[in-house]
Amino acid sequence: MSVELTSNDLATLLKQKAGVTIDPIDLDRPGATFEDFGVDSLGLLAVVGELENRHGLSMTAAESAKSSAEFLNTVNLSLKKGS
Repeated sequence: MSVELTSNDLATLLKQKAGVTIDPIDLDRPGATFEDFGVDSLGLLAVVGELENRHGLSMTAAESAKSSAEFLNTVNLSLKKGS
C-alpha cells in the first residue's frame, strides 16, 4: 500500500475487513456515503484498526467519517503528519 490511501486501497480494505464489495469508482462519487454502500460503523472501525496497525498511527477521527472522500482526506492527513 502506498503512503497515500487511494480509493482502490480503501475498496480492498472494505472488502477484507467489512465484507463489502465496492467498485473504487463508486467511492469517488460525490455525495456517496458509507451507509449508501452498506458499510456500518463496525466495518469502518475494522478498516481504521487495520490502518492504525499498519502505520502505527492513531486515526480515530476517521471512524466518524460519513463518506469515502471525508475518510480518505482524514486518513491521508494523518499519514502525512505521521511521516
